[in-house]
Amino acid sequence: MSETATYTVTGMTCGHCAASVTEEITGIAGVENVDVVVETGAVTVTSAQPLDEADVRAAVEEAGYQLA
Repeated sequence: MSETATYTVTGMTCGHCAASVTEEITGIAGVENVDVVVETGAVTVTSAQPLDEADVRAAVEEAGYQLA
């Protein structure tokens, strides 16, 4: 069964921002889907198993943004 977690990412302003965050988070092992809402900063991640928040934080920072 899939796990779903929602994070808040600050600093995203456009579709390119969302694409960058999606690309980095998708690179985490087990991630099945990433849904980004730029307007609210909500990033919902569906994965095969619970993710380590440190991995998500690192991916978001690699994209140039911060977890709230």
